[in-house]
Amino acid sequence: MHEHDPPELNPKQAQHMLTEDPRAVLVDIRSTMEFLFVGHPTGAVHVPWIDEPDWEVNPHFVAEIRKLLLGGAVCDSEEGCAPVILICRSGKRSAEAGRALIEAGLKNVFHIDEGF
Repeated sequence: MHEHDPPELNPKQAQHMLTEDPRAVLVDIRSTMEFLFVGHPTGAVHVPWIDEPDWEVNPHFVAEIRKLLLGGAVCDSEEGCAPVILICRSGKRSAEAGRALIEAGLKNVFHIDEGF
């Protein structure tokens, strides 16, 4: 385990976190095709980590997540930062994307280890 690896959640833990903290954000990081044609979790925001046509890592991923979090403005001294929960098909991409967010300085980043 790497020091920047996001903590793993199972689907029940993720649902609990989303229910308990209204600031929590569920981000589906699968490709646009997967998001549109396979379906997606209710309430999930779509920010692809790797997408067609080139299948390269989205160079704007961290910036898009920051934008989603209002530039980090959803952090305060009492409650900390809003939880960001990442989901992909298997849990592999969400772990990689979570690592990138943590390395970029975001806190409170999780990923669903079982995927969608």
